[in-house]
Amino acid sequence: MSLYPNVPAQAPPAQECASQVEIRIHCKDLMNKDVTSKSDPCAALYLFEGAKWSEIGRTEKINNNLNPQFSTAIGMKYYFETAQKIKICVYDVDNATSTLDDDDFLGSFECTLGQLVSGGPLTKKLVNQKGKPYEKSFITVSAEEVTEKTELVQLSFKAKKLDDKDFFGKSDPFLEFSRQNSDGSWQVVHRTEVVKNNLNPTWKKFELTSHALCKGNKQAPIRINCYDWDSDGSHDMIGCCEMTLTEMMKANSSNEVVKLCIHPKNAAKKKSSGSIILYACKVSILPSFLNYIMAGTNINFTVGVDFTGSNGDPNDVNSLHYIHPERPNDYMQAILSVGQVCEDYDTDKFFPALGFGAKLPPTFEVFHEFAINFNPQNPFCEGIHGVLTAYQNCIRQIQLWGPTNVAPIIRHVAKFAFAAQNEEATKGAAAYFILLLLTDGVITDMNDTVEAIIEASSLPMSLIIVGIGNADFTNMNFLDGDEGVLKSKSGKKAHRDIVQFVPFRSFVRSSSAELARNVLAEVPGQVVSYFRSRNLMPIEKQT
Repeated sequence: MSLYPNVPAQAPPAQECASQVEIRIHCKDLMNKDVTSKSDPCAALYLFEGAKWSEIGRTEKINNNLNPQFSTAIGMKYYFETAQKIKICVYDVDNATSTLDDDDFLGSFECTLGQLVSGGPLTKKLVNQKGKPYEKSFITVSAEEVTEKTELVQLSFKAKKLDDKDFFGKSDPFLEFSRQNSDGSWQVVHRTEVVKNNLNPTWKKFELTSHALCKGNKQAPIRINCYDWDSDGSHDMIGCCEMTLTEMMKANSSNEVVKLCIHPKNAAKKKSSGSIILYACKVSILPSFLNYIMAGTNINFTVGVDFTGSNGDPNDVNSLHYIHPERPNDYMQAILSVGQVCEDYDTDKFFPALGFGAKLPPTFEVFHEFAINFNPQNPFCEGIHGVLTAYQNCIRQIQLWGPTNVAPIIRHVAKFAFAAQNEEATKGAAAYFILLLLTDGVITDMNDTVEAIIEASSLPMSLIIVGIGNADFTNMNFLDGDEGVLKSKSGKKAHRDIVQFVPFRSFVRSSSAELARNVLAEVPGQVVSYFRSRNLMPIEKQT
């Protein structure tokens, strides 16, 4: 929230949700379809979307080569929040037509793009059109991010001997930064906080991408306006100056960049209204989510399921936990949709699955944190389908109860995130945790849940809440930081926004991919913001 009215607060630099990647391919020991020479291979990349395979691109053809290393990379967009199924088909091209249907098929390979970017180069046997592997033919596929390096500029400003614009007291100055548009107009890109009653203010350091600050043009002018804040929004200008990023980059501990703060009315006389001083400037490369994933950061995925009585008797077809013989219920669909995406980024593919709000056999005591496979020493399920199997077995043995207390499960995952944080000094950006919490109603322990989320907000952890059913989920929007920083009744504030809430009913008529896109869209930015706050670069870049 802005520290002063009528001046919007600045959001941190947005992390791009999509990344451009290049797919590179080489093959070994391809089948020879030519009689008098060797095969002339070409590889085509297909993406499964809209219930069909669509060609994204293809490599060059290499003549007479059974071990081709294709030089042409195939570019495509990568989205973390989507399970992008891809297929590579290799053909022996013996004609000049653009279609590949009339060329000899040499084999294919399928995976998700997530598996490719998280697992590094994949080497697999090519399979024939019936899915049977060839004995000797192999394909190696790799992906790398293609992006202009995002420069992050961190700036520290102060001022001296500013004009006093207030009759009673001293000026309350703040700075406003603008970049110049192509038509000569100015676009505000940042405002500092207000320093009250001070003619020699020092503002908090802030950061912007170089693109936001000056569109990446280090020679472009950046206008700095200095205002005296007024509560009614009619801020009085004290003066202004201009700098370029090139000039800014000269600022360091032994060299300050000083500019006279001159009111436009006094420009001809060059009468100063004080000095604006840049005393520190740091330019660094902003790593992307893909940088971390490709360097080995592991995404640890945990599922938490609401087994409270408000879901309804599982034997009743109207229950949210009813197991239909032919189709998954909403809980299962949400687990499958989100879990299939996260599965590609978890190296061991074993996922803890927890429940809350039920009475467990044999004593039928109420538990607010239990393993749905009934093995508290090893709550891990093999793959997302293993989670679904454990869920179906669990629902048949427990008694739904209550209340809806979710803080224990949040703290359970936070405990492991805390342990990972303590190992960052030696292991770096090695692990990040995602908790998918599925619930059908109003959280009973809201105050404790807020405290648990605030505690977790300083850890390598994100919380995704999916509301199942038609209950009133109004309070969930309070947990989601979209409306401001989450704050507890005791006054503690979240270090960062780690919560994303969506009601499942909004996606009943949509595909499972659409649900995954919406609940996971913020995760890449949350991962990057956490590791940056800890000054942790991707593992491979650490020295």
